[in-house]
Amino acid sequence: QVQLVESGGGFVQAGGSLRLSCAFSGRTFSPYRMAWFRQAPGKEREFVAAIRWNGGITEYADSVKGRFTISRDNAKNTVYLQMNSLKPEDTAVYYCAAGGFRVSLPRSRSSYDYWGQGTQVTVSS
Repeated sequence: QVQLVESGGGFVQAGGSLRLSCAFSGRTFSPYRMAWFRQAPGKEREFVAAIRWNGGITEYADSVKGRFTISRDNAKNTVYLQMNSLKPEDTAVYYCAAGGFRVSLPRSRSSYDYWGQGTQVTVSS
């Protein structure tokens, strides 16, 4: 059974940076595509970024493009989300997700099979 554990969330002022980590365990990490989603209070969980199994292809939501970077280290079974130039509207619980191998990187929640418990990111103005 796959387990995902996020870390790195916290409180930061607007314009600051945070790096989230997601540790993957339970199966071989490398075939899985990985993604980050977020959910703000009163809103639906939304796609943030995704990365292909070998890191060669990434996708980003328009709202974070140019500010966030997703990466992975298959030797460490970990996926990262570097968040720069943070804005108050980035405040949310951030979730790591894993999905089986596909050539594409879908953005729908239903295309991911495993989820972490989430880590809170709060950006003050």
